[in-house]
Amino acid sequence: MTGLWVLVAVLVAGVAAGLLLKARNGRVRVAKPEQPGRPAEPARALPGPVAAALDPASAVTLVQISTTFCAPCRHAKAVLEPLAERTDGLHHVELDVTNQPEVAQSLSVLRTPTTIALTPDGRELLRVGGVPKGPELLDALRPHLTTRTP
Repeated sequence: MTGLWVLVAVLVAGVAAGLLLKARNGRVRVAKPEQPGRPAEPARALPGPVAAALDPASAVTLVQISTTFCAPCRHAKAVLEPLAERTDGLHHVELDVTNQPEVAQSLSVLRTPTTIALTPDGRELLRVGGVPKGPELLDALRPHLTTRTP
């Protein structure tokens, strides 16, 4: 009988962990907003490949951190690339960190795909762990973009 209770407990814990991970997947996490009366925090030093990927002509660069054998990374690219193509002021770059784990470590990236929205000066606006939801991401970025095309 004890074995049955252990099995039930393990199943409940597994289902709870799965639901939690599913709920967090693709959620937009906005960086700390600037507070009135306080100077804006300076952008932190970015790793070389990330700094080189920033597009100074775009209001926001979406840096997608990926790895070679990551299936969700391909899905994230399929969402982000068309979104950037049809939105003025938005640029998308995919960085494969399979052979450069120090890049992911310096950005505090714990899973792939992770998408980080950065200003041209390297300030983080938001990040998404997992496959982003296009409309949610665009709504969160709208205040930082100049104009949007349909």
